[in-house]
Amino acid sequence: MLKELKITDFLDKLASKSPTPGGGSVAALSGGLSISLVSMVCNLTLGKKNYEGVEEQTREILVNSERIRGEFTKLVDLDAEAFQEIMDAYKLPKSDETEKKIRSEAIQAALRKATQVPLRTMELSVETLALAKECANIGNKNVVSDAGVAGSLAAATMESAWFNVQININSIKDQSFTEGIEERAQKLLDEGDALYDDTMEYVEKRLT
Repeated sequence: MLKELKITDFLDKLASKSPTPGGGSVAALSGGLSISLVSMVCNLTLGKKNYEGVEEQTREILVNSERIRGEFTKLVDLDAEAFQEIMDAYKLPKSDETEKKIRSEAIQAALRKATQVPLRTMELSVETLALAKECANIGNKNVVSDAGVAGSLAAATMESAWFNVQININSIKDQSFTEGIEERAQKLLDEGDALYDDTMEYVEKRLT
């Protein structure tokens, strides 16, 4: 599994001609890095002098950030698996009309499944941005820059995942499905952008 690889091995595999891991797995990994920073800020806030008043809120953020970290970790492999399912569907025989129909349906099903993975990455990115915003506001001021990095990475994760959503829905024939995905994605992008702006505002204010 990709998540079990050492960093150097992952990067070597990413740089190779192998189609996996690709952008979707990288987006999920970026999300994992982002939410890990959120957890770090929480852990460096808990028990610190002058932050007793936000301890309960910080613990709640930490519980959520660790849940999200687990999901992002799984998505690194799920994206690669979804891509492989698409490739397998394209390799199905197409010597007659029956086989062509089966192949086409398999491709479409695999594409729909593959679209859900980066969409989930987008959803988790927005959740991460919300937590990064809280950390930037109440977390230990000595690591507010890390909250800023978390917000920046989460925003990049969101946009990166959107690219992977787009490339899949471009090949999906079910218009109602694609319209629903696009509508959901746009709402996430709008919400994420607003959260990112708020996070950066908190970070810049506390850095000066």
